[in-house]
Amino acid sequence: MASLNSVNQWDREVDILIVGYGLSGAVTAIEAHDTDPDAEILVIDKCTERFQGGSSRASGQTLWCPKDVDATVEYQRALNYTNPVDDSLLRVWAEAMATQEEWIEERAVEADMEYVRRSARPGADPKHVTVEFEELPGAKKAVSYNSTIIPGPAGVWEAFRKNVEKRPRIERQFETAALDFVQDPDTLEIFGVIVERDGRRQAYKARKGVVMATGSFEGSMQMQRDFWGAEEIYALGNPENTGDGIRMMQKAGAELWHMRNFTQTGGLQPAIKVPEYKGAFFRQQFMEATSWLDIAADGKRFYDEGVIYAYTHYRMKKHGNWVDVPTHQVLPIHMIMDETTRLAQPLVALWKSWNIVVEGYEWSEDNSKEVEKGWITRADTIRELAVLIGRDPDLLEDTVNRYNEAARAGVDPEFGREADRMTPIENGPFYAIKVVPGVVAHTGGARRDEKSRVVTHESTPIPRLYEVGEMGSIFSNIYQNGGFLAECIAFGRIAARNVLAETPL
Repeated sequence: MASLNSVNQWDREVDILIVGYGLSGAVTAIEAHDTDPDAEILVIDKCTERFQGGSSRASGQTLWCPKDVDATVEYQRALNYTNPVDDSLLRVWAEAMATQEEWIEERAVEADMEYVRRSARPGADPKHVTVEFEELPGAKKAVSYNSTIIPGPAGVWEAFRKNVEKRPRIERQFETAALDFVQDPDTLEIFGVIVERDGRRQAYKARKGVVMATGSFEGSMQMQRDFWGAEEIYALGNPENTGDGIRMMQKAGAELWHMRNFTQTGGLQPAIKVPEYKGAFFRQQFMEATSWLDIAADGKRFYDEGVIYAYTHYRMKKHGNWVDVPTHQVLPIHMIMDETTRLAQPLVALWKSWNIVVEGYEWSEDNSKEVEKGWITRADTIRELAVLIGRDPDLLEDTVNRYNEAARAGVDPEFGREADRMTPIENGPFYAIKVVPGVVAHTGGARRDEKSRVVTHESTPIPRLYEVGEMGSIFSNIYQNGGFLAECIAFGRIAARNVLAETPL
């Protein structure tokens, strides 16, 4: 940390300094401004203005809107069952979640956009329950529908961005990286932040407090290996979420939590990583073609590929518990397919992920452009394909033959893949693409309290330090669709009101 004595002069002074400009940072700024229009608010982000929005901009844009507070607490307690969160914190969160829908709709109207309710499952009636884990206590009362803001992509983010820009007293600075807190080494009180801007270190004073909204560490391969033991995992959201805020809060004396959640909470999605981009693409979650399979390091299938795991954020039920689809345990993985699957639809989701929404890559409808680029490997036979991707030709041919026999028989003796989700891989040419685990968001961060304050190992709040967003989220195990963005809004508003109540320095 930097002590107050190390600051000769402040380069900037504001009432509230928000570090990170994704949805949670935007909401915090809006709520603080509307609560106290005279407050000086500065939002900083290390990214360029083009890449503003954080992982929330690249997400599926779904908002969970529960109404029954008791049921929501009960359901979330069950979702977190291996890694519990205090009920007192869950109740504050649930009350915020249950009462914020009207406010969200107002923000959509202010942005000249449309707030809509929808089902989480394509083609389903929006009035139907969209809960992912229906057997858990409180589930059906806690989730009746989800919502979003249109048009998209990134409709929710765009609405709140527009709201921020309509409030000229909310100042934004891009290409401004937070480096350290200015902090009392004895009391741990936060006075401001040391940043790097325009190639030099500067000191920013926060008269009322600092709100950390930096995201977690999904974009840092080193932190993934250190905290999660991952061989290879890539960000589907902002690849610049590299744990900066976590390292700052470690130095500040914060207690960390949720650093090793199963599937990093949001699900380890099958993803496609190419050298041209730091982040990964979502592999298509709703595959229409069925003449394909996945192989693991040993050249064999390792699970039922035909299930639409997107409905449970890539968890499968095993021995009575929801566990990870084991992509991270069997690397390297290749998807093997024939011409029918290649032509059927894009191999990636075209409506989300950083590469699609923010970087603006346009994946071809029939995947032909990606074959030409060499991202997808093509061969006339399965044996030739095996050689090109570094696999044993005999083993790959045997795996495909076994699968084809099962597809023709309509019975999968190995993994129980449904007959209508299984077609022989026989219409050449044949294709392969490497599949890697992709992470939507990571909820590792500092432990927070009911006021969204960061707490120490003694569970006492660090004065004037707040945390919002995915970093330190209350989701600690299984994830309910729409929870992250809705939580960003809930704790953003909570943090804003509480930091405003601080006595100014």
